[in-house]
Amino acid sequence: MELNSNRHSVFRLQFYLVVVTKYRLKVINQQMNARLKELAHRVFEECWGLKILGMDTERDHIHILFESNPQTDLSKLVNNFKTVSSRMLRKEFSEHLDKFYYKPYLWSNSYCILSVGEASVEVIKQYIKNQETLQKK
Repeated sequence: MELNSNRHSVFRLQFYLVVVTKYRLKVINQQMNARLKELAHRVFEECWGLKILGMDTERDHIHILFESNPQTDLSKLVNNFKTVSSRMLRKEFSEHLDKFYYKPYLWSNSYCILSVGEASVEVIKQYIKNQETLQKK
């Protein structure tokens, strides 16, 4: 098992995040899918310095498997991702999203985040890969 370290700790923290669209509306199209993945990489990797291990989108949600560090405030990370991605996608795809939402919504207020044990990482990666992706449709 490969461990990460920083100045004062050794760790292996992996999390599985699912964020769903408001009202579970199937609004994520192929163009939004590509942009959403870019935004996830920007927020998680460039802004927060975390590593995305797996990611896929559906028409009404996104799955992100990522590796974190002990200093990461998970609720702030998720809020940051939802805020940035919502603002950018609503700005870039306003004509499309205005058909579904009369207010500036994209994501539901709720989300699911699970800690991942070493044995479960491969299972979750396989689950993400087996999901129907927009590229296959």
